[in-house]
Amino acid sequence: MKAQRTQGRWKRRPRPPPARPFRAGSASSFTRLPALPAPETMRFRIYKRKVLILTFVVAACGFVLWSSNGRQRKNEALAPPLLDAEPVRGAGARAGDHPAISVGIRRGSNDSAAPLVAAAPQPEVDNLTLRYRSLVYQLNFDQTLRNVDKVSSWVPRELVLVVQVHNRPEYLKLLLDSLRKAQGIDNVLVIFSHDFWSTEINQLIAGVDFCPVLQVFFPFSIQLYPNEFPGTDPRDCPRDLEKNAALKMGCINAEYPDSFGHYREAKFSQTKHHWWWKLHFVWERVKVLRDYAGLILFLEEDHYVAPDFYHVFKKMWNLKQQECPECDVLSLGTYTTVRSFRDVADKVDVKTWKSTEHNMGLALTRDAYQKLIECTDTFCTYDDYNWDWTLQYLTVSCLPKFWKVLVPQVPRIFHAGDCGMHHKKTCRPSTQSAQIESLLNSNKQYMFPETLTISEKLTAALSPPRKNGGWGDIRDHELCKSYRRLQKKKKKKKKK
Repeated sequence: MKAQRTQGRWKRRPRPPPARPFRAGSASSFTRLPALPAPETMRFRIYKRKVLILTFVVAACGFVLWSSNGRQRKNEALAPPLLDAEPVRGAGARAGDHPAISVGIRRGSNDSAAPLVAAAPQPEVDNLTLRYRSLVYQLNFDQTLRNVDKVSSWVPRELVLVVQVHNRPEYLKLLLDSLRKAQGIDNVLVIFSHDFWSTEINQLIAGVDFCPVLQVFFPFSIQLYPNEFPGTDPRDCPRDLEKNAALKMGCINAEYPDSFGHYREAKFSQTKHHWWWKLHFVWERVKVLRDYAGLILFLEEDHYVAPDFYHVFKKMWNLKQQECPECDVLSLGTYTTVRSFRDVADKVDVKTWKSTEHNMGLALTRDAYQKLIECTDTFCTYDDYNWDWTLQYLTVSCLPKFWKVLVPQVPRIFHAGDCGMHHKKTCRPSTQSAQIESLLNSNKQYMFPETLTISEKLTAALSPPRKNGGWGDIRDHELCKSYRRLQKKKKKKKKK
């Protein structure tokens, strides 16, 4: 039995015999040479097959994941970023943070300055912010025109509208509705200049099918720099901190309060930055305007245009050239309340330009723009966060002479947004638009005048305005000046 068991084990698990010297003619030398057993070969083949199957499955899964991620990345690159989802705050998010440009993140756009506490790192949000900064630069470079037949040969005519857009879609919708009703708007290029991205705003503008459209984006917005200058740096000094206390605290802008002892608030500084950058960009960098010799009319998202605004503009421009060559600018809007258009719908006045009266619907020629940019240093260092009050200061301190403006007695551009940065009223856009529509409908018979006449000329030099502060930080000064330097560099490269 023992021999049989041993023999049985030998048969199941054979062992190679000890090597023997080869002897010619010996048959046993050949019969006892070991061979690879069949069971071991079978096991190896099975194992190889499993590896091949597993490799195939992994490769297939990887291909599916790669394809879906690739499509997602492509869609994200082509679509505007979604900024209207509910807040999703990480452990290090601060309640006062301005929204970063990222999917699924939304915070208040008018939050006050953040406390001087170092923000916890948020690499995912920061990476998305960097991605969308790059996208903004790419879109500003591409400058895709919409609603034109032949982009390569299309040129704007005698008027271009530039609308400064922040984040009030309810007012922007009213402006777009009023533009849709304007006669001749299909001949006007409308440029929307944004400092805030949202799906809702982009969808509103995507629905504009009645005129040529171009969108550009302010590349130094709070939204793109939520936790650093030009946004609110957590190391910035609190607004109302006294200078001595700020110096002891060591906040980074302690040396630069404004004229009233207050430190910068990014939400107020941004508007002036955006206006000055926009002025440079449309005249210097928008490709379709390189040889443009007409006027640019500047609007804001909460303005509302009359159906005959383009008709009146053309007649005002002709009148300016024929009877008022000394007029520097046109203004299609005033804050004067006019109940009846009878006897005044065809009248215009020549006045001294005032920021509090003629900042709505301001139309500039390229010559007026060139004179303005010669005052870049003054504009960028004057301690007033309002772009229009700063222009008022330029008219009495830097420009060759104070501005004379041609303005209609009946406004063709109205201010629908009587709330916001300078107002404490509750925003009721539908109420405001209804009042404007009622005024226009009740005076419909007096609109589209055949001729315009200059009613009176009231021009006199003004005293320098009182500054409002909010613009004492040297970082704001230097960033503001840099817009012109950027344009100069571009021009030099083109000449080479």
